[in-house]
Amino acid sequence: MKFQNKVAIVTGGAQGMGEAVARGLAREGGKLALFDIQEEKGKKFAEELRSKGTQVVFFKVDVTRKSEIDSAVKAVEQQFGRVDILVNVAGGDKVEPFIKSTEDTWEFLIALNYKSVIYTTRAVLDGMIARNYGRIVNISSDAGRVGSKGEAVYSGAKAGVIAFGKTLARELARNNITVNAVSPGPTESEGMKERSVGMERLVDALKKSIPLGRLGSPEDIAAAVLFFASDEAGYITGQVLSVSGGLNMV
Repeated sequence: MKFQNKVAIVTGGAQGMGEAVARGLAREGGKLALFDIQEEKGKKFAEELRSKGTQVVFFKVDVTRKSEIDSAVKAVEQQFGRVDILVNVAGGDKVEPFIKSTEDTWEFLIALNYKSVIYTTRAVLDGMIARNYGRIVNISSDAGRVGSKGEAVYSGAKAGVIAFGKTLARELARNNITVNAVSPGPTESEGMKERSVGMERLVDALKKSIPLGRLGSPEDIAAAVLFFASDEAGYITGQVLSVSGGLNMV
């Protein structure tokens, strides 16, 4: 199995894309640590995986707080001995014209979508460097590649994730640590479902604009993440893979 005896942290691991990534890692023999603010969902999911034979722990973590991340990563290292793989899935958005947004919203979106990636990455790096091995996969967004109306600060944060990852890929290559990004297009996530209520016609129009004729699924995103996290991608670093059904071909 691809991830036999590998230890992976998945942020935002209680639902949606994070859940799909965690299921894929578990299916291939990985040991998991799930970080999420949603305690009830996270514990229930971890118990489900545990019942199927996966070694998994759940930590209630607010990824906008560095102290919580540092504590959780130390606990993972104490329990499993190391962290081989970090997948940064946690994120979120508030869709509105930039001119109507507030500073509180800016700070929250930057903390959730960008600073959290910095925090988690820094927390795992000492161990990865010491062992001369690591796989870091960040979830960005096509909004960070081409922009998206109503998502100015979110788009900027996701673009920051891409540039941060590319820079780290250069700095960490000598340590056999790869850093890549998966860039979803419109995907049937929990946030997408919430934002789509009452906008079914717009969603249908969006589907028609996608060459493959449908929104992405969490499993579509997970498949790309699992590739980057595997040793099959050991000679790939600093790359961004758009998973958008062909919507953005740039």
